[in-house]
Amino acid sequence: MTDILARRTLRQAALPEAIEAVHAELDKLWDDASFVPDMDRMTFATAVIEAASNVVQHAVPESTKPVELGVDISATSVRLEARVSAFDAVCPDPIDTDPAMPDGEAESGRGLALIRALVTTVTFKRQDGTNTWILSKSPLRD
Repeated sequence: MTDILARRTLRQAALPEAIEAVHAELDKLWDDASFVPDMDRMTFATAVIEAASNVVQHAVPESTKPVELGVDISATSVRLEARVSAFDAVCPDPIDTDPAMPDGEAESGRGLALIRALVTTVTFKRQDGTNTWILSKSPLRD
């Protein structure tokens, strides 16, 4: 297993201002992971921000407790991974981790298709009231 060379995490209320916090954590990650090529940084960051934005915009609370956004981002010498979680959220149904891009007239539905186009793998996991999207990008190259 390849060692994690840089990692950032956050957990806070799933409100619009949380997206700025995700941007800040990504910037800090890149400071510690300067070996990651610029194109990989850009595409991975876009996917992570899109996934976090989807949580903020679409996650529905499971109870009276508000949804929290969690982001755990790590970098190894060959892989970037992000776990974007909606804590205390209902399970979104149905889950399609490989959607087609909607046509140009569609008003929604591009988020997951965009994420899928930008990273190597997208998986979904539901456990104990938490929805987690796992995004990975590899291999890293110039």
